[in-house]
Amino acid sequence: MTVRHSLSSLASIAMLCLAAVGSLAGAVELPDRAPIPQRRAEALLQAPAVEKPASRAMPAAETACRKELRALGVAFTAAPAVKAKGGCALPHPLEVTALSPKMRLRPAAVLNCRTARAAAALFQKKGAAAAKKHLDTQIATVVHGSAYVCRPINGMAKLSEHAFGNALDISAIELSDGRRVEVGGSAKGAEAKFLADIRTAACGPFTTVLGPGTNADHADHFHFDVKKRRNPYCR
Repeated sequence: MTVRHSLSSLASIAMLCLAAVGSLAGAVELPDRAPIPQRRAEALLQAPAVEKPASRAMPAAETACRKELRALGVAFTAAPAVKAKGGCALPHPLEVTALSPKMRLRPAAVLNCRTARAAAALFQKKGAAAAKKHLDTQIATVVHGSAYVCRPINGMAKLSEHAFGNALDISAIELSDGRRVEVGGSAKGAEAKFLADIRTAACGPFTTVLGPGTNADHADHFHFDVKKRRNPYCR
């Protein structure tokens, strides 16, 4: 077979192929747009799930409470959330160092916002009024013996309100003239009336008010807490 004959045969084959393609193109309806490649089913099954982050938004009531604290001039910082064995829990704790710009809280107390707000309202208003009325002075520092503590009520298995940041124990009040009035101490006369006024006024902002005379456990301090109750328990 000559080279010329081979080339002629190849050309004939090419012409036949082009004719076949042309006839197929006329028979098949082509899409206007090229299809978008889709992932294979097995690839979709293996694709990692995308998890939406859990919402950590602060509850509206907590946000509003903190706004009130700032308006009252309370000095506080947010503290790490507490969740301890036995059920002690404080999801939005605050470390409070002052109940007003001129009234310290010592030592710094870890509390929930409701307790801090109740303490600020009590001492800024009725507490300040009692100091002026009976002692003709101002409150400089509120001294506490216990704020958040993960523990049960003394002699019981039930958790104390301290375990939820709901309670504050007041052991003494220091005045701007240098005097220190101890709760359950030797206070007499005007100082005793001053403490009595605070104890009476606390029943309202706080739902539980205990102190000297209630029982031996509260002989040397006031226990104030914001436990949810139908009616305040003040003894």
